[in-house]
Amino acid sequence: MPRTPIRGPDLEGFERDLSFLPIDNPNPKALKQEQIAHYNERGFIRPIRIFDDDEVIKNRAYFDRLLERAIAEKDESDSYSVNGYHTRCAGLYDLCLDPRILDAIEDLAGPNFAAWGTHYFCKMPHDEKKVPWHQDASYWPFDRSRTVTVWLAIDDANEENAAMKFIPGTHKMGHLEWRETEDPAVLLQEITDVDKLGEPCYDTLKAGEISLHADMLAHGSDPNASDRRRCGLTIRYCPVEVRALTDWHKNAIICRGSDPSGHWNSQPRPNSEDL
Repeated sequence: MPRTPIRGPDLEGFERDLSFLPIDNPNPKALKQEQIAHYNERGFIRPIRIFDDDEVIKNRAYFDRLLERAIAEKDESDSYSVNGYHTRCAGLYDLCLDPRILDAIEDLAGPNFAAWGTHYFCKMPHDEKKVPWHQDASYWPFDRSRTVTVWLAIDDANEENAAMKFIPGTHKMGHLEWRETEDPAVLLQEITDVDKLGEPCYDTLKAGEISLHADMLAHGSDPNASDRRRCGLTIRYCPVEVRALTDWHKNAIICRGSDPSGHWNSQPRPNSEDL
């Protein structure tokens, strides 16, 4: 079993299992066996319609209010600053626990899982920042790579306005070599020699649809050269067997089942929108 040292303050000596574990689920609730096979082989599933047109309008208006407040109330805020507020904002908490999303996650993560992170990735029109090619689990202080990421389209996302891109199959290649990017970027890690890894594909989604991807899948997005905004909400879910090597398990919600070990905190639903 490959083990990968983790870099960062207070993490010396910790190692992580960054190998992909294929999903074996003979009785899925929401997904088809063909979708699970595609996740195992290609590393992602898309698109899955979750929200109807009225809910799309509601979700977009909710994010617009959060962003307006974040920029008004927080120093040095930008369109990417609504990050990690799922246990402080009632609307975000409710999105994490939407049963239509949880049914799909349960098919991949099993009956006992937690939501531990959220982040709105909002590329404004003519945003020069890219999201470099990276693997999510490379950033995260967990003992194994078992997180499933939901990417919920708040706006329509396509090639024109810098939709996310995947390199299929890279989730099975282990921890890929990376360097710090020198370009304007949202994240710092950038996989090297990415042109040798395969042909990318766009995660084209209509607002209200989601994609699911494995945390070792190489993905990224270009600067948004268009006149249209491109916003998506990521929600991160993992089985309760995963262990946080720092305190990331404290800002979590147990969404289905339970954690008999008590490792994962399950925060109660907040009563306000606290930024």
